[in-house]
Amino acid sequence: MRIAIVHDWLTVYAGAERALEQLLLLYPQADLFCICDFLPDNQRHFLHGRKPKTTFIQNLPKAKSYYRHYLPLMPLAIEQHDLSEYDLVISSSHAVAKGVLTGPDQTHVCYTYTPIRYAWDLQHQYLKESGLVTGFKAMLAKIILHYIRIWDLRTVNGVDQFVGISDFIKRRIKKVYARQAEVVYPPVDIKGFNLQTEKQDYYVTASRMVPYKKIDLIVEAFSRMPDKKLIVIGDGPEMNKIAALARTSNIQLLGYQPYEVLKDHLQKAKAFVFAAEEDFGIAPLEAQACGTPVIAFGKGGACETIRGLDAEKPTGVFFQKQTVTELVAAVEQFEKNARNISPLWCRENAERFSTENFKKNFSNVVESVLKNRGL
Repeated sequence: MRIAIVHDWLTVYAGAERALEQLLLLYPQADLFCICDFLPDNQRHFLHGRKPKTTFIQNLPKAKSYYRHYLPLMPLAIEQHDLSEYDLVISSSHAVAKGVLTGPDQTHVCYTYTPIRYAWDLQHQYLKESGLVTGFKAMLAKIILHYIRIWDLRTVNGVDQFVGISDFIKRRIKKVYARQAEVVYPPVDIKGFNLQTEKQDYYVTASRMVPYKKIDLIVEAFSRMPDKKLIVIGDGPEMNKIAALARTSNIQLLGYQPYEVLKDHLQKAKAFVFAAEEDFGIAPLEAQACGTPVIAFGKGGACETIRGLDAEKPTGVFFQKQTVTELVAAVEQFEKNARNISPLWCRENAERFSTENFKKNFSNVVESVLKNRGL
């Protein structure tokens, strides 16, 4: 069986690329396709020597820095990949990868991180954050996204089976595409984190500093709790804004840190703080793999990866609104109940999301689809 794996674009080794890495290990004979490949040399290890086949966008002016600006051309670009010789096509998609062209005798399984966020239910949020609310550029962006939605729906029929990364995304697939999806949780490198039962007296959060991660909310909340130490790891566009909010001595901004430093802080923290609404969210599971509980916003993928205080073996505390008051209350609730959360339970919960389970569950779905199609 000839297999093609199609990914949106390769520019950084992040969450989607971790899943892609395991797909490449699961199907070592597969060829790899994408829109463009600008991975730095020190992040190419997960491709295991494969040279991806790219599109014309690879060679457009300033594409390395501004590839996202070519979104209007990406539907055309992804359709130029000739996959007619392949029996099984696996798309790894959060944007346009699912739009590759396949025929009736080919099987297309789409591992969906999300339907295109900025074209569907989060369009207004993204336009607002990009400053595209009024004016000519805003109108142009809205027109482009309108046609992206039309194209995105047209390509749904080319997918034989959708596989969502969480029940949260399964519901989004049903809402947007009117299709049922299987759920296979993304792989988490549980073995890369060590269980540590002795904790130090600080909280930690780690993230790229972009608006929806709500690092500003976390920092502002801890500025109102000067007796509680917070360590913030990460960098990004909102770094200056976050630094301005970190006005009390109990908040320490470390900026970007190497993996080993991040892991050390996760292992020793009394709790990890997570305020974003994520489709899945790997960071809270990495924390739990260290035996570290999580204080999280109770919406999105976190509800599937963290066990609240009402669970038999709780691993964290939820807050229900993204407000400073709610987060402060959640921290206080955690401190009252910290003894009821075992590091061993945190580790046990995280192990459900191991790379081994991902590969087993994903291959089972693919085999089931092939069997149902008589292949």
